[in-house]
Amino acid sequence: MKFLILFVAWCILLVLAWPVALLVLVLARLVWLLSLPFRVVGPVHPCGIRAGEELAVLPARLFGYRG
Repeated sequence: MKFLILFVAWCILLVLAWPVALLVLVLARLVWLLSLPFRVVGPVHPCGIRAGEELAVLPARLFGYRG
């Protein structure tokens, strides 16, 4: 449904201002390409933070602290 609404809105934009509609097509692909690294790193980020926390408290655990 969301795609249909976007498609109809783009068609209206194409009729009213075709250069802007073509620019939207090009910029949408560019934004998608720029967001790919963030989509890949996003799910891994919390695991990296947790691993950093575990490494920070590792010396204390080795010496027997059970906090």
